[in-house]
Amino acid sequence: MKVIIVGAGEVGFQIAKALSYENIDVVVIDRDKEKIKRVMDELDVAVIVGEGGDISSLEEAGAESADILLAVTNSDETNMIACMLAKAMFKVPRKIARIRNVDYFKNEKLLNAENLDINPAINPEFEAAMSIIRLLEIPVAIDVEDFEGGMVKVIGLKLQESNLLIGKSLKEIGRNIEKKFLIGMIERDDETIIPTGYDRIYAGDIIYVPVKREEVNDVFYRLGIDTTPVKRIMILGGGRVGSFIASHLETKIDIKIIEQNEERCKLLSRNLKRALVLHGDGADQALLSEENVFDMDFFVAVSNNDELNIMASLLAKKEGAKKVIAIVNRTDYIYLARSLGVDVVLSPRLLTASTILRYVRKGDILSLTSIADGKAEIIEARVGESSNLINKSLMEAKIPKFSLIGTIIRGNQVIIPQGSDKIYKDDRLIIFALRQSIKNVEKVLM
Repeated sequence: MKVIIVGAGEVGFQIAKALSYENIDVVVIDRDKEKIKRVMDELDVAVIVGEGGDISSLEEAGAESADILLAVTNSDETNMIACMLAKAMFKVPRKIARIRNVDYFKNEKLLNAENLDINPAINPEFEAAMSIIRLLEIPVAIDVEDFEGGMVKVIGLKLQESNLLIGKSLKEIGRNIEKKFLIGMIERDDETIIPTGYDRIYAGDIIYVPVKREEVNDVFYRLGIDTTPVKRIMILGGGRVGSFIASHLETKIDIKIIEQNEERCKLLSRNLKRALVLHGDGADQALLSEENVFDMDFFVAVSNNDELNIMASLLAKKEGAKKVIAIVNRTDYIYLARSLGVDVVLSPRLLTASTILRYVRKGDILSLTSIADGKAEIIEARVGESSNLINKSLMEAKIPKFSLIGTIIRGNQVIIPQGSDKIYKDDRLIIFALRQSIKNVEKVLM
């Protein structure tokens, strides 16, 4: 497979990094020599200094033999031109683009196969908003990924000292829970573990659990995890992310939005039906106190200012908000924000890169979702007709080292598997795997 990436910014860099681990033929194009130098210094991929929207750059990149073009520069227009040229001049089979302008992003006629043929267009603000909405719907989680149209949720949970699982091995946990239950991965400090039945759970561990959509509350109840729904949230920032979250959730929960721009406040007040719009500074302690931030289930900081988001989140937490989420665009701020005590830190750029990677498919791999800061993947895959897994139980199947089958989907049936469950042709599997085992996982599926 050959992939051309137009744009060597953070999104393009992260995509190129992930694909290079899989030995995919990657060419990165960017006019910024410093960005290209970073790619050259850190990754084993081909690079071209040039305009992604130029025919000559695409020719030099070998676009005529490319399988996918990913256009992820900061310019929507450049991305669309690159996709247009890829279609008209080079017949590249699939074009994927980052599109921020909502008018472009929602214009199906512009993006359809007869015109630009961009499939899909990825909007960073929309991806960030949807990630936050998933977290608000399962408030105990620090990460939620949907598979099979939401039939299966993979939920990341950080376990406190008081949790019932602490100190127990996975075998013990399995015996004590009546429902089928599986921990697909454990994140412990800097270590990422694909567990066996003998691994134990410790306070501070982040566990990743595949759960049927309709059984989320029941499973959490059996684990002694609070499932009280969110009732009140405060949002800092009334831009695209904040307004989308509010419009999506305002009929279900009480929402307050703090926005510093007065004109934006007026627009929000006209467009939102129930959310309360407040004109002010989200880092103003007096304002937060006056608006009862201590009574909020979540404080969500989604302004365009990273420093403000981090500071306001920490202030809200100090004032008593139960949980805080912050949007951080600068990747070098992510670890800082987490270490200071922000519960969930999301990067629209990294979310965009992860979303795009889900569509760069190979063989029977349907999607790859990066978790644990890129150390592991959740693989969604179909069992091919010649796979060595067919008609074998999980105990019999030779699953590659550092990987684990977390879910079997057969038609509309979702199975959280145990050792005796069998795998059949055309089953869809959700597999947890450390990055180094992905190639071996691909082989056993074919």
